[in-house]
Amino acid sequence: MGASAVSPAAKNNQPPEAKGGLPLLGQMLNFARNPYQFAKKLADDHGEFVSFKLMGQRIFLLTGEEASTLFYRGTDEQLDQSAAYKLMTPIFGEGLIFDAPNDKKNQQLKMLMPSLRMDAMRNHSGKIVQEVEDAIADWGDSGEIDLVDFMKRLTINTASHCLLGREFRYELSEEFAEIYHDLEKGVSPLAYHFPNLPIPRFRQRDRARQRLQDLVGKIVKRRESQSEKPTDMFQSLIDMRYEDGTPLDDNEITGMLVGAIFAGHHTSSGTAAWVLLELLKHPGILRNVRGELDELLGSRGEVSFQSMREVPQLENVLKEVLRLHPPLIILMRKVAQSMRFKDYQIEEGDMLWAVPPVTHRMSSLFDNPEVFDPDRFAGENPEDKRLMAYQPFGGGKHKCSGNAFAMFQIKAIFAVLLRRYDFDLVESPQSYVDDYKEMIVQPLSPCRVRYRRRAESSFASEFGKSAPAAAEGCPFHQQTESASLKVVLDSHLCQGHAMCIGEAPEYFSLDEEGQMHLIKTDVIAADRERLEKAVRFCPNQALRLEASTLGGSSKAAASK
Repeated sequence: MGASAVSPAAKNNQPPEAKGGLPLLGQMLNFARNPYQFAKKLADDHGEFVSFKLMGQRIFLLTGEEASTLFYRGTDEQLDQSAAYKLMTPIFGEGLIFDAPNDKKNQQLKMLMPSLRMDAMRNHSGKIVQEVEDAIADWGDSGEIDLVDFMKRLTINTASHCLLGREFRYELSEEFAEIYHDLEKGVSPLAYHFPNLPIPRFRQRDRARQRLQDLVGKIVKRRESQSEKPTDMFQSLIDMRYEDGTPLDDNEITGMLVGAIFAGHHTSSGTAAWVLLELLKHPGILRNVRGELDELLGSRGEVSFQSMREVPQLENVLKEVLRLHPPLIILMRKVAQSMRFKDYQIEEGDMLWAVPPVTHRMSSLFDNPEVFDPDRFAGENPEDKRLMAYQPFGGGKHKCSGNAFAMFQIKAIFAVLLRRYDFDLVESPQSYVDDYKEMIVQPLSPCRVRYRRRAESSFASEFGKSAPAAAEGCPFHQQTESASLKVVLDSHLCQGHAMCIGEAPEYFSLDEEGQMHLIKTDVIAADRERLEKAVRFCPNQALRLEASTLGGSSKAAASK
C-alpha cells in the first residue's frame, strides 16, 4: 500500500507510522537483527514513505523514485549529511568529512578528486593488472579459494597501490590490511546510535585509527627529508592547502586517506565477488562476457583505461550486480530545515533514510526485478538512466566520488581473471546469498569457488582481431543530419571527475574550486562523436545532449 493510500494520516498531515517496537529502543532490535529485511517489510507494508522510532529518533524511510528524489536532490541547507554519519567520526577522525562543517567537508572532498580523475585513472590500469597477477601467481593449475577473502585482499591492495602510495602497498601491506579490517568492522548497525560503546569491535577500531595516524606521521616526516617527492594521493594531501592557506595535519591526512580507501574499496570487494558468483550462476552470460574479452584482448591484450571502456557486456553485468547487491543498505540525512513530501510534514531534527536494495527490487521501476538480467542496461532505454531509482552509489552531488574508480577497478580485475582461469561454484547456486547482518554487504561466508587454468586454445580469438563495439548505438545517430545539438550540464550532479575534459577539452573546463563549466554549448557536427562519449562516460550522468530539429520541435535525451 502506497503512502498516499493512508488517508487518515494524510488528512492530519502525519505520515504512516510503523507500529510496535519497545519503549525507548523503538525498532532498534528489529533493525539490528537484519537492516535490509526490516526496511523491506516497512516498505512492503506502508509504501514509499513511512516513519518509525529508533532510540527516540523519528526516522522516515524513503523508497521508490519519487521519495528518493526528495532525499538525493535536497540541498546541504535542507539535509545535513554530516549529522547523519556520526558513526564515521571515530574512523575518519574528528573534524574530518562527516564531522566537519559543510564548507570544510566540501573542501576536503575536493582534495580527493585529482586521484579519481581521468589522467590518474589512465595510470591506475597497470597497477591493478599487476596486483591481480601477483594475487594469482601461486595459484597453479587448479585449486579452491574463499572468494570474499580473496576479493577483500585484492581490492585493498589495488586501492592502496593506486590511491595511497608505495609505503602503504609495499612497506605496510599486511599491517595496513589488518588496520583497515579493524576500521571497517566499526561500521555496524550499533554504531549509528552508539558509536562509542565499550565493545571489542569499537575498541579495535579506535586502536587501529591511532596506529594508522602514527604510521602516517612517520611517513610525512620521512617524505619531508626527501628531495624527490612521489606523485601520489599521499603527497598531494601533504602539499594540499585549505582555502585559507592552512595545511593538513597528520590527523587530517590520515582521515582523508581512510576516506579515499572507503571510496575506492569498501564498495568493491563484495561487488567483485558477486560479479563472479552471478556469472557462474548464469553460464550463458558468462560465455558472452568472456567472448567479449577474448574478442577485444585475446590472450595477451593490454588491459588499459581505454579498453575497459569497450566492454559493454561486462559493464552491464557489473551494473546488474550493483542493482541486486548494492553494497550499502541505508543512506542517511538529518533534516536541517522543515520540509514537505506530498501532504506530509517533515520536521527539523527528523532523519531520512534511503534504501537502495529495496528500491532496486521494485517492479514499478525495474522489469522482473528479482531476475538477473544485464540486458536491462542495453538498448535505447537502459534502466540505469532513472537516476533516482538506480542508486547503488547514492545519488545527487553526494554520490560516492569513488564510483568511477570502483567500476574501472572491477572490470580490470575480471579482464585478467576470466582470461586466465575457469571457475566453478563449490556449493549449490542458491546457497550463495547476501549477508545483511553487516552494513557493508558482502556474500555470506564461507564463499568457496574452484578455479582451473584456462587453455590457450579455448580463446575465442587471438589478440589483434577487431574489437566489439564500445556501446549501443546512440539515439542521436538515428536522427537526421539537420539536427543541431546542445550540451547541458547538471551542476547539481557533477563532482568534477573531468572525464568529459579528456574527451572534448574545448567544451569543458575545471576551475580551481573543482567546479565544471561549459566553455561552449552548441555542438559542432565534427565534434558530435567525442561529445557523445563525454556524456556516456560521465560517472555521475551530469551531462546530456539536447537535440533540436529543423521544424522547431525539441527533444532531450541522455546519450549515455
